[in-house]
Amino acid sequence: MLQDPNFKKYVEYLGLGAEIAVALCVPIFLGYWLDLRWDTSPWMLLAGIFLGIGVLIGIFARVIKNVGKITNRK
Repeated sequence: MLQDPNFKKYVEYLGLGAEIAVALCVPIFLGYWLDLRWDTSPWMLLAGIFLGIGVLIGIFARVIKNVGKITNRK
């Protein structure tokens, strides 16, 4: 089962989903927490949102680059 190529693809996609969720949620929650701690609402939350979006763009760029490598294989 672990040697099956389809299983490896499923695990890769599950990992990608988790990576996307964490990359977006962690900066947002951190920004929210910093706003509560330093009373800077909504600036740290907005910074967390933009940071999360930037990280997502980086993840998507990496995925697109890897898909191009996979489709060019023979």
